[in-house]
Amino acid sequence: MKFASTALAALAAGLSFSAVPALAQETPQAAYPMTAEGAAKFVAAAEKDLFDFSLDNNRTNWVNYTNITEDTDALAAKSNGDLTEKQVKYAVEAAKFARVGGLDADVSRKLGILRQGIVLPAPTTPGAAAQLSDITTRLSSTYGKGKGTLDGKPINGSDIEEQMGNIEHTPAQLGEMWTTWHDNVGKPMKGDYVKMVGIANEGARELGYADVGAMWRSGYDMTPEQFAAETQRLWEETKPLYLALHTYVRRKLNEKYGDAVQPRTGPIRADLLGNMWAQEWGNIYPLVAPAGAGDLGYDVGDLLKAQGKTPVDMVKAGEGFYSSLGFDPLPGTFWTRSMIVKPADREVICHASAWDVDNKDDIRIKMCTKVNADDFTTIHHELGHNYYQRAYNKQPFLYLNGANDGFHEAIGDFVALSITPQYLVQIGLLDKARVPSADKDTGLLLRQAMDKVAFLPFGLLIDRYRWGIFDGTIKPADYNKAWNQLRLEYQGITPPSARPDDGFDAGAKYHIPGNTPYTRYFLARILQFQFYQAACKQAGWKGPLHRCSFYGDKKVGAKLNAMLAMGQSRPWPEALKVFTGSSRMSARPMLDYFAPLKTWLDAQNKGEKEGW
Repeated sequence: MKFASTALAALAAGLSFSAVPALAQETPQAAYPMTAEGAAKFVAAAEKDLFDFSLDNNRTNWVNYTNITEDTDALAAKSNGDLTEKQVKYAVEAAKFARVGGLDADVSRKLGILRQGIVLPAPTTPGAAAQLSDITTRLSSTYGKGKGTLDGKPINGSDIEEQMGNIEHTPAQLGEMWTTWHDNVGKPMKGDYVKMVGIANEGARELGYADVGAMWRSGYDMTPEQFAAETQRLWEETKPLYLALHTYVRRKLNEKYGDAVQPRTGPIRADLLGNMWAQEWGNIYPLVAPAGAGDLGYDVGDLLKAQGKTPVDMVKAGEGFYSSLGFDPLPGTFWTRSMIVKPADREVICHASAWDVDNKDDIRIKMCTKVNADDFTTIHHELGHNYYQRAYNKQPFLYLNGANDGFHEAIGDFVALSITPQYLVQIGLLDKARVPSADKDTGLLLRQAMDKVAFLPFGLLIDRYRWGIFDGTIKPADYNKAWNQLRLEYQGITPPSARPDDGFDAGAKYHIPGNTPYTRYFLARILQFQFYQAACKQAGWKGPLHRCSFYGDKKVGAKLNAMLAMGQSRPWPEALKVFTGSSRMSARPMLDYFAPLKTWLDAQNKGEKEGW
């Protein structure tokens, strides 16, 4: 789940766009002297040039992502190669101007964004940008075309994701899908990925960073070291909740499959958790649901199917939530230009994403939507990106982005937290008589935790892994070993089959070949509860936090829009304070939300060995 807005913001979102035409010819020093005034003129020229280029670049990438062919790959690689050259040249110049005294605060901020806004910077060496673009396009296409097998028959990425969540499959079938997907998709990428790291690190060093990972950590209005420490602090706060969930789920899987498949102690077998990457466990909720309280009495996917809802109906429902908060309806072009279902006649990248093609109002989503609960939630998430994009569309080009990248992911997520039984009643999906009673709260919270809490260590380790690759502590020969060690250390999971040393299992997760910085998703898991608690307080909610829905509350919508409209124009703590009243990220709202569940899990886990 990600977004693509402007050429710059899309880069920050990791669409592996690697480049624009060179910097409006060459940047003559006479036109932009090393003075405060020269810096201001340079920034203005850069913004105009990037804005003008972004429309064609975004359209080219849209066509490539929704119709993967050799021709569209070539066109995207060319456009993105041009973009990288331009972005690198701007970033190098911005680094020089940043040292000028007496800069206007706005100009200084924009120079920082220009310097830090490239996900993968190419060095200025002739041909480097084109080579990097070729590699990143090839990596993305390799993933998009990837297939595993089920019962020996090929199965594509979208379908294999769905089937990994089917609890009717045997451990052997789950193991087959997991292993073939990782072997077929990840391993062929490794050579290209190693080359890409070398090129991008050269580019990062030209910009004054130790490596690409250090550059990524520099984009949060704090030092790279402070940011690493901040994310670790948030993880340590939430780790006891994750360990309690892991211990409980492991016991339930042991009871289901037996010691030979899932031992009672130690790590959990990765393919048994209902998701190809074991990043969210909600699909196996029926296997771990507490007796009585665990039966919520409904499944959102079943409710949608019972009413004959289509993927478009699901998107209309998502739009309706935002409209209830006072946001304008989606533009007509959204419905004619979005890819809501997978086309039958061509290869596409199914991974859900939200796009702002023209930096104004040409907002779209790209999904291979299926009528199920997961995609209903995903739609609310992706539309959060779109409404954010439209809210800040009057900002200057360099501010067309979230306050930080975690904000962009958190907006739709916190709205999706409002997909409560009461909300389902309000939109006519659930009969009021079927709303779960208070004795079902443990089940409601456990179902949420299976996705929200289970995700936390995965959300952190993806970038920890890449930081190690970029700074050289993880060597190419150890890519697979290090990946599986980190998965064990953070998540407490283990592969269902022996993994080859020369493999590249990490490449089987879209965001690795797609070069999307991933800590944003970890931050979003924390921020969404902070936003949600703030919205519920604004709405005057008095009941348990997890039952709150602010659907229809236009006061919440107005305050939310005030934060969204800021874009990246101010440091993120200021934006956070506008909506929540606090300028510090806190895991406390998440822990408050799940506090009743933590008490229950601790009681269930008595006598069990925690950890692995």
